[in-house]
Amino acid sequence: MNRIFLSIVSATLLLASCNPKEATFGEEDGLAAFSSDSLGKHIAELSGDDFEGRKPFTAGETKTIQYLKEKFIAAGLEPGNGESYFQEVPMVNITTDAAPVMQVKSAKGNFTLQGPDDYVLWTNKTDAAVSLNNDELVFAGYGVVAPEYNWNDYKGLDVKGKVVMVLVNDPGFNAGDTSLFKGKTMTYYGRWTYKFEEAARQGAKACLVIHNTEAASYPFTVVQNNWNASRLRLDPRGREEQLCDMIGWVSGPAAKKLLTAAGKDTTLFTSADVRGFKGTALNLGLSTSIRVKTNYNQSNNVIGKITGSKYPDETIIYTAHWDHLGIGTPDETGDSIYNGALDNASATAGLLELARGFKSLPTQPERTIVFLSVTAEEQGLWGSAYYAQNPVYPSNKTVANINMDGLNWYGKTKDVIIVGQGQSELEDYLQEEAAKVNRTITPEVHPEAGYYYRSDHFNFAKAGIPALYISSGIDVIGKESGYGKKMNDIYTEKNYHRPSDEYDAATWKLDGAIDDLQLLFRVGRRLAYGQSWPQWKAGSEFKAIREKSR
Repeated sequence: MNRIFLSIVSATLLLASCNPKEATFGEEDGLAAFSSDSLGKHIAELSGDDFEGRKPFTAGETKTIQYLKEKFIAAGLEPGNGESYFQEVPMVNITTDAAPVMQVKSAKGNFTLQGPDDYVLWTNKTDAAVSLNNDELVFAGYGVVAPEYNWNDYKGLDVKGKVVMVLVNDPGFNAGDTSLFKGKTMTYYGRWTYKFEEAARQGAKACLVIHNTEAASYPFTVVQNNWNASRLRLDPRGREEQLCDMIGWVSGPAAKKLLTAAGKDTTLFTSADVRGFKGTALNLGLSTSIRVKTNYNQSNNVIGKITGSKYPDETIIYTAHWDHLGIGTPDETGDSIYNGALDNASATAGLLELARGFKSLPTQPERTIVFLSVTAEEQGLWGSAYYAQNPVYPSNKTVANINMDGLNWYGKTKDVIIVGQGQSELEDYLQEEAAKVNRTITPEVHPEAGYYYRSDHFNFAKAGIPALYISSGIDVIGKESGYGKKMNDIYTEKNYHRPSDEYDAATWKLDGAIDDLQLLFRVGRRLAYGQSWPQWKAGSEFKAIREKSR
């Protein structure tokens, strides 16, 4: 009997050694490390005037990245890039001096448009000057070529060497036709970045996106901030690129003025929502110019890590961008510092809270946890793009990316919003962890804004790495229905990309931000032990990339 018992015990131990169970942890482990007071202090510091709006290539960058390095060290993080806490990102700063007017030549008579009231222009070219010289204007609908949706706005349309004018968002948006593309949910085809990329592929000399506040999800004042300002992009030297000479936006009223001069009306815009739409030349000539100055330099991503105890080559990467817009056009109060408290000092501070949470765990994570604060998000997601192209940790060994861009500033919510819902199994992990603390998942309030394509997780997704991105909930505890949405809308209208995005300890309620950070911590903690690999869901445009890399 004893021999049989010993045999059973030995067999059980042998099986256990061959099939080790995933490590366990207490549900409360690490949560006590999160502090709204600590979070608020970091936000206040990073968004203070002394940091000059945290624009790359400025004294504000130097101060910001040194601050993050010091706080990473204080939190007990190891250097995340070999022996360094920095990853250098080679970039070029392009400063433009655009002519104040655009001449329009028309059969009905010539006139001028005024910048930046009627239009905003810039260039990604590094030439000393670029210009339009009575170049033909062509309307190309939404400027979309999407074979999977059987849609081609450029079919049969010659735009080589011409100026293309296109609508923002996806086909069907302005008509409210939810049968086209993904209905109210914007795809990447709706983003202005795509419009410029496709126009360049088609050989256009310039591309103008027609602004519409609802379709763009922000007012024209947001793009006007780029008038004759400096912008950054990755250093293009040694790379082949297709670029338009000029890119920019035209206001809704100015676009209608151009239509009138061409003998058209807004029914032309309406026709772009109908399948089979064909673009048309407007028989207008545009002339203007931009003088360009360039400065090549390096910005920095900031990286810290906690090395995994069992699977150190498998990584979970938390991201938040540290940069904002720097010093720019003064607002109506004369304030010219774009502090970026919510966008994105809040989530940058959140990285520090997450680091403290993981360092406080009683058992070291089995997988490596990486805390990556990236540069130049505001300029076009360039810091995360450079990391994705030059990963410190191989993409096929990166389990997941969890990105943050703006934390909850108006109090605890019963819900949390998954941005771009339906993409990956990370959403299921989030929903399960939310249920444990009696929170629910709410659909996006503005799916038409395409937020899944507007923050740094997008570059990880393009590399095939499952990426999770959440937004603050709207069901605020103790407030009337819709309070959270109202707060978000007020921020977008009054503070987004404006000097007024400042931290106010008297009005900001960060307990909701702590709840959201703890929720994202729970997801990462779950991934940090064991060897589960979340997958992209069927229908995700990123699924095939991951399967190929793995």
